[in-house]
Amino acid sequence: MGPADRDRAGHGDRLPHLPHVGPLRPGGRLVTTTAPPPPVPAPVADSPAGRLRAALWHLVCVAIGLVLLYPVLWLLTASVKSGTEIISNLSPVPEVFTPGNYTHAIDGVSGISLWRMFGNSLLISAGTVVGNVVSCSLAAYAFARLRFRGRGLYFALMIGTLMLPLHVVLIPQYVIFQKLGMVGTYLPLILPKFLATEAFFVFLIVQFIRSLPRELDEAAIIDGCGPYRTFWHVVMPLLKPALVTTTIFSFIWSWNDFLPQLMYLADPDTYTLQLGLRMFVDQSGSAAFGPMFAMSVLTLVPVVLFFLAFQRLLVEGVQTSGLKG
Repeated sequence: MGPADRDRAGHGDRLPHLPHVGPLRPGGRLVTTTAPPPPVPAPVADSPAGRLRAALWHLVCVAIGLVLLYPVLWLLTASVKSGTEIISNLSPVPEVFTPGNYTHAIDGVSGISLWRMFGNSLLISAGTVVGNVVSCSLAAYAFARLRFRGRGLYFALMIGTLMLPLHVVLIPQYVIFQKLGMVGTYLPLILPKFLATEAFFVFLIVQFIRSLPRELDEAAIIDGCGPYRTFWHVVMPLLKPALVTTTIFSFIWSWNDFLPQLMYLADPDTYTLQLGLRMFVDQSGSAAFGPMFAMSVLTLVPVVLFFLAFQRLLVEGVQTSGLKG
């Protein structure tokens, strides 16, 4: 065997697959034939069993969706019923349509209009959002990028606060704000948010910052940027998904908050929508259910609109923060 033969033998296993060469046609031309491709199995969803499983899965999803939406649908129908019909008629269809419930809800209760309570809720929610976004992002940057003694211990202690119930810290906080003379104002509801007290948001943003390449920080340092300038001009613009998630959850949680507002707000002029709903129930336990449910529907509208406006960014933020890092 010559060198050329050995070379062909050594590389024969790497030769490409050649089509089958058929017999010679008259005239000396070769006829090549190609084997037919193997049959492609039909997708599982096209089979009767696959279609049945898909139909059952969609049926289960629809049933779960109806169960989750039923309370909202019941609230909508109850808001146009009279108080007597709400208790006696369990049918979602009202016997007597009562749109006056919404007029009563807009007029407010105890001389406080719906718009006054709406403005109070919006003020507290806006302050909460700004405080959480600024303070939690700064704290997260410190934990993710800066080196200081006890960083791991402080981070573990911060995560440990997630296991503390809200009621454990309410009384100590109330005593502190009472001594500071802030009870009866909005400060106890807004000021703590500027101190990075929401460990969940700090952890969320830390995970996102850790996914960013450190070369960005190093390039900023070479250009003469300090930690604060690096954060505001380099890191902060890249935190949009995590900050949108923080904004949405902060707004919804603050808007629906009740117990802290009940503790700190004593003047009816400072009441929020959640406290206004409570005013429809008197000391004897009787309530004006029709106007109360109508105000509940009006209270849900800003939250639903806010969520729908940022729904895509919310999903992207949760996915990015959960998959990176």
